[in-house]
Amino acid sequence: MASTRKRTTKDGQTFYEIRVSRGRGKSYLTTRWYPPEGWSQKAVERSLAKEAAEFERRCREGEVVSRAEQKESDLQQKREAAKVQTLRQYGETVFMPAKSVTMSENGRCTYQSNLNHWIYPTLGDLKMPDITPANISALLLSMQSAGKAHATCVKVYTILRSLFKMAYMADVVSINPMDKVERPKPRKGEIKDKDVDAYTTDEVQRIFAALEHEPLKWRVLMRLLIDTGIRRGECCGLQWKDIDTKSGTITIRGNLCYTPQKGIYLDTPKSGKVRMIDVDPEIIGLLQQLRLEQAGHAISTYVFTQQGSPEPMHPQSPARYMQKFSKKYDVPGLHPHKLRHTFASIAITNGADVASVSEKLGHSDKAVTLRMYTHADQESMKRASQIFRDALKKAGQA
Repeated sequence: MASTRKRTTKDGQTFYEIRVSRGRGKSYLTTRWYPPEGWSQKAVERSLAKEAAEFERRCREGEVVSRAEQKESDLQQKREAAKVQTLRQYGETVFMPAKSVTMSENGRCTYQSNLNHWIYPTLGDLKMPDITPANISALLLSMQSAGKAHATCVKVYTILRSLFKMAYMADVVSINPMDKVERPKPRKGEIKDKDVDAYTTDEVQRIFAALEHEPLKWRVLMRLLIDTGIRRGECCGLQWKDIDTKSGTITIRGNLCYTPQKGIYLDTPKSGKVRMIDVDPEIIGLLQQLRLEQAGHAISTYVFTQQGSPEPMHPQSPARYMQKFSKKYDVPGLHPHKLRHTFASIAITNGADVASVSEKLGHSDKAVTLRMYTHADQESMKRASQIFRDALKKAGQA
């Protein structure tokens, strides 16, 4: 049974320590929960009970371990790595446990899916030192021959490259076979236009007009995605404490995700950085309306919730809604990421500097923004050239 204690940090902030006993001879497992400001004691007690029950479940199922146990687990992984193993054994006991520490749950789920679906059935039972470049190349070629998407083949190649690099560094294999495996190339006719798919300003105006006939929740969500370029999960993960109506800004500090294994959970943003974004005053007004409407059904910390519930909206719900919206109003290709592309493309084409757009998008490196929106940046450069030429002409006529 989990117990809770009200505590205070050195700077005076209140928090609750949740502690779970594991029986005689074993240390307690603890975590902290900080109640949001302004909550009533009833609301605090209700949420604290949920947090305590969830932490106890995670402890019971082995998701939480003590530092000493983690250290022992790490040592055990190193011992396992020293043994001659099949690729499947190495993947399950060393590679994926190590990757799970450094990558997001979504990333871990993608890696595991590709291992289970493509890599283990073909290479899983082979001993690590016996796997050759020819074995790996044959797997990648068979995937391409079966018509699998280029991105899928590249993902499998990337996972194998990471796995064998780890094995080589740990002396599990004396030679890294991936050094002699070529990265998969697109099949003839599979190379796509590099330009990203985005709406024009006129098309965005059409979307705005159609949204006037839609429920307030979806109107706010769609307007917010278009105005800020934030990711779908970042939008679904917004909490009311992240909205500053006075300054007209939102703070992106979370990313709502879903995996079949873990369900819906709040993760850190993809870049790992908290960022503040300005929002159209009209949207701030809509957010205030939404909070009043939401309060009539359920009090929630989240901005976008499930119908009549305080639980956060499923991160896949916006995509499903947009499919229906697309058919209803004849807006082709509507999906959350296209709205993100639309914000960046229109902003850069109309003179916004790439560094500012990159920061607003939450890209870890502005080079990523440049690669994705080269077409938009070319438009900006053309306009800059024309401004230069016009200035010269004006000077010549003086």
